[in-house]
Amino acid sequence: MGFVSDLTQRFEVLAHTENATAMAAYMKDRFQFLGIKAPQRKAGLKEVIQLHKAKLDRKSILAITKTLYKLPYREYHYCAVELVTRFVKGKFEREDIGCIEFLIVTHSWWDSVDMICKHHLGSYLLQFPDQVAPIIQRYSDADHLWLNRSAILFQLEYKSQTNADLLFALCAIHKNSTAFFIKKAIGWALRTYSKTNPEAVQQFVAKHTLSPLSKKEALRLV
Repeated sequence: MGFVSDLTQRFEVLAHTENATAMAAYMKDRFQFLGIKAPQRKAGLKEVIQLHKAKLDRKSILAITKTLYKLPYREYHYCAVELVTRFVKGKFEREDIGCIEFLIVTHSWWDSVDMICKHHLGSYLLQFPDQVAPIIQRYSDADHLWLNRSAILFQLEYKSQTNADLLFALCAIHKNSTAFFIKKAIGWALRTYSKTNPEAVQQFVAKHTLSPLSKKEALRLV
């Protein structure tokens, strides 16, 4: 059997109707769930990886990822993101931005997009720094909340490698957004950078009129 077939077979056994109802409600019924909690999901995925490990490479992982994203249950989407993080992070090729963007704009919600930003988009742009300007400009300008959020958050793990000018510019561009997930992203990005340069974050917040939510989140650690 193939990777996806083996995974679906295992997950059908692990499915739990009562859990599924609660998990769907937590996500405001945006997705269907099998009802498999994270520890069991990760264990099931690990078993299937062990079965197919000899055949798994970057190309096959990206193909599996897209197939999993075609399935209706959210657990498969989580597995897709986890597979890319485990096998492809740090080993992206230039054309893989297409797959990363597909994951951002498909079945979009914070639970998947935030992991993709941190572990896929952020890693990809460290590998290909010449792509930061065109990709982040396009994402920031897009009429798509989750691409906008991705532009703001992609540097979450950069620490001292953070391009502060870019971070502050993006926060300034989107500071008047009324979208909760953009206001929250601004605060999160600034708060994270405050661990590296608290003075710079304080100065930025003092000079710009941010939403109360963004400001509160940004200054939480300083």
